[in-house]
Amino acid sequence: MGANRESYTPQYRREAAHLVIDTGRSIAVVAREIGVGEQLLGRWVAIERSRMDDPPAAIDADERAELIRLRREVAELRMDRGS
Repeated sequence: MGANRESYTPQYRREAAHLVIDTGRSIAVVAREIGVGEQLLGRWVAIERSRMDDPPAAIDADERAELIRLRREVAELRMDRGS
């Protein structure tokens, strides 16, 4: 008996990998958000990084703090707007 395994398109794999690469979020967090295993996502990230000529460096603490602040501000504005 074969296991029913999820099949993901190459585009989905690249986009999922870039959720980690471009934002600097951990593989564990992104894997939980999109509902895939950490090891699987980790492989996709490694493959995508190897394909990139010059992968971006993870964001530093100041950039992460600014990103958090901006996300919070956007959430507040959306609540104010009623969206």
